[in-house]
Amino acid sequence: VDKQDQWTLKAKNILKGELKRRGVTYRQLGERLGEMGIHETERNLNNKISRGGFTAAFFLQCLEAIDCHTLQVS
Repeated sequence: VDKQDQWTLKAKNILKGELKRRGVTYRQLGERLGEMGIHETERNLNNKISRGGFTAAFFLQCLEAIDCHTLQVS
């Protein structure tokens, strides 16, 4: 695994962990993002998060949508 893949994997795992910790499904995430004016389908979210190749803006939007205001990154 190269360095870039490690960071992609870390970002994906942080986001998936925060969703799981809060019991938020991809469908619910899509609904919450929609309320923020960000339109993503459940399938699209699943694909995007599974790949891990998302932008920092998308990452922050998801955290905001699930009311995650503090992250343990280490």
